[in-house]
Amino acid sequence: MIQEITDSNINDVLSSGQPVMVDFWAPWCGPCKMMLPIVEELANEYENKVVIGKLNVDENDETCAKFGIMNIPTMLFFKNGEMVDRQVGATRKADLQAKLDALL
Repeated sequence: MIQEITDSNINDVLSSGQPVMVDFWAPWCGPCKMMLPIVEELANEYENKVVIGKLNVDENDETCAKFGIMNIPTMLFFKNGEMVDRQVGATRKADLQAKLDALL
């Protein structure tokens, strides 16, 4: 299941003890829409292993500024609350799986 991530809950998500992938997106973004089915599949495949969430960039300026989000989609990967990897732009599912597997 995909978790909604916001400025108000991101710190709780990152301190959950689980690895985290945050998908920065917007409803008007074509490549973001293209990535949605892939992100949904990954959320199901990695359920209870990795927290996979989406953060709407139009509604969460603080988190976008904190992590320097300039382009979307951008996926950030966190382990032990620290950002360890970043994927900017649409990509293949296999590329995201490799990054998620590296978190485990």
